[in-house]
Amino acid sequence: MKIPNMIYGTAWKKENTTDLVFEALKQGFKGIDTACQPKHYREDLVGQGLLKAYEIGIKREDIFIQTKFTPIDGQDQSNMPYLQSDEIEVQVEKSFETSKKNLKTNFIDAYILHSPVYPGSKLQRVWQKMEEFYDKKEVGALGISNCYDLDTLKFLYENAKIKPSIIQNRFYAQSGYDKEIRVFCKQNNITYESFWSLSANPDILISEVLQNLINKYQRSAAEIFYRFLNYIEIVPLNGTTSKKHMMEDLKIGEFELLDREIEEITQLLH
Repeated sequence: MKIPNMIYGTAWKKENTTDLVFEALKQGFKGIDTACQPKHYREDLVGQGLLKAYEIGIKREDIFIQTKFTPIDGQDQSNMPYLQSDEIEVQVEKSFETSKKNLKTNFIDAYILHSPVYPGSKLQRVWQKMEEFYDKKEVGALGISNCYDLDTLKFLYENAKIKPSIIQNRFYAQSGYDKEIRVFCKQNNITYESFWSLSANPDILISEVLQNLINKYQRSAAEIFYRFLNYIEIVPLNGTTSKKHMMEDLKIGEFELLDREIEEITQLLH
């Protein structure tokens, strides 16, 4: 299934997760991002939000569902989908089974490794387990998140039978906006997804360049920046809790930026 141009992010929504997922789908979001990481996500409530959406006629096959295997380092060890003593492959298996149950589906459109694991041999073991889900047609695509080291991404890509087709990273100045990684993605048909696209870039949102475009197009800073990200082949995650912002942000396909305007914003990524 094609990845939508924007995905609804469900981290830190806590007990509001069901209502927000339902609202996002009702407003027209076609992608949902979550993780089997109770510390930051209520994946079970994402599943409830999906069920509510299906009840009003939204179809499962029209929704791109993406979730993640979170290694131990990213988990609250008192509340994990697996045991600390489990072999890494068993951890991946248990997490995946929990995700399917939580999300009320036998098919996950994209399964993401939440962060790299080291050494490389361990990373390969995790990835090979994920490849099994792909081979069984339980998963449509595989990816990795929080991977800011190009060598790690290259190692994974070169050693994988099923190549990563998604990378999901924080899009911000501290990583140099992943310039080299994004070049590698483009060369190898990997979709780059960004999170914290707005909150990590307040200086860009208040820049003179964006203020001029806001006035010209009568759109919000968020809409302009999300539109720009699509132009440079980035799929942003959007975690808004505002119905108004959901409605606005989903309209980013309704206006075009000029080449020179895209270049002006690109110059801000330094």
